[in-house]
Amino acid sequence: MLFQEVIRRKRDGHRLSAEEISAFVAGLSSGAIPDSQIAAFAMAVFFNGMSRDEVVALTLAMRDSGEVLSWSDLPGPVTDKHSTGGVGDNISLMLAPIVAACGAYVPMISGRGLGHTGGTLDKMDAIPGYVSQPDTALFRKAVIEAGCAIIGQTSELAPADRRLYAIRDVTATVESIPLITASILSKKLAAGLGSLVLDVKVGNGAFMERPRDAAALASSLVEVAEGAGLKATALVTGMSEPLASAAGNALEVRNAADFLAGRRRDRRLEQVTMALAAEMLQSAGIANSNREALARAMEALDSGRAAAAFDHFDRAPVRRRANVLRDAATQRSARLGADAGRHVEPAGAVVHGRDPRLLPAGCQPALQAAHAHAAQAGACLWAGRGVGDTEPGRPRLQGPLQYRHLVHWTVADRTR
Repeated sequence: MLFQEVIRRKRDGHRLSAEEISAFVAGLSSGAIPDSQIAAFAMAVFFNGMSRDEVVALTLAMRDSGEVLSWSDLPGPVTDKHSTGGVGDNISLMLAPIVAACGAYVPMISGRGLGHTGGTLDKMDAIPGYVSQPDTALFRKAVIEAGCAIIGQTSELAPADRRLYAIRDVTATVESIPLITASILSKKLAAGLGSLVLDVKVGNGAFMERPRDAAALASSLVEVAEGAGLKATALVTGMSEPLASAAGNALEVRNAADFLAGRRRDRRLEQVTMALAAEMLQSAGIANSNREALARAMEALDSGRAAAAFDHFDRAPVRRRANVLRDAATQRSARLGADAGRHVEPAGAVVHGRDPRLLPAGCQPALQAAHAHAAQAGACLWAGRGVGDTEPGRPRLQGPLQYRHLVHWTVADRTR
């Protein structure tokens, strides 16, 4: 098959067959297709889109480009969550141990930052000694022992997506809904999940700034997951301001440690985290109602069982040194925070008040530099405000969780 003909057909707006898509993905995985043709294909999809069947075929082909895990030997349900990304979004670090403490297993395969958003894998790499990309055997052992593990995409899992993901980041095709959908779901399907909850961000700090675009992505993710045989639901949540009061990988790890230990819980961050935890517990069959799921999740958090689950995960085989979260990450993030005024790109910023003019004088240079370098350090770093408060000229949120005022997508919604 001539790969340029596949590109030409998609460029001209034609639908591709499953065989054409499978052949293209095989060439992408083997290296037979050069980066230039992959970029051309991504741009053709960006402008002309894909049908649901095309996206299902692309998702399954990328899933099958590597190993597909099986968790049939586990005594509980296997579930996961994926966020489309934002600023100050460290929810995965708290969510995985909360859900694991309630009896589910969470093998979380995360990605790096895409565009201006921070990636969960980048946050884990900020912990000295943490092994974020172990082999499959070590990953399985960690999940079995700790109930959850957060790792990066390994060479065995969806390798075709890993190459396409990198090219999308440098070719201005990040926002393509078909490519976002296939990328997310190919990794999740390769992880062998029984259910998946998707957190689709909307706002000026997200890829999808308009509610209708976020709703379209949520619908695409749920429909394609259904077509690929995976139970999925999606929440649309606001990202017109950071979730956490910290933006920057190591600082967000410290924020997560404080959250789990009960030392500090940012209001919006807690609300979104608990909403996602409840959705995961219902989707996994552990709870029968949202009320029951929220009660279970809150009990796991307030009793310390979630913190203990993370501590167990922290000491699981996916690391080289004990007490990583408690000790090394806190020390390192404190050091990075002290250096923020001089080296904002790797550090980020912590915002303490409603208005930057009210910050301590020493924080002003870091905050100003963070805004000047938004792609590296985060964007729109106005945190710690009450719900509804907003930066001058920004649209006001309608409440702490925008999804309540937008859409809650489930498989059943497709037929309504």
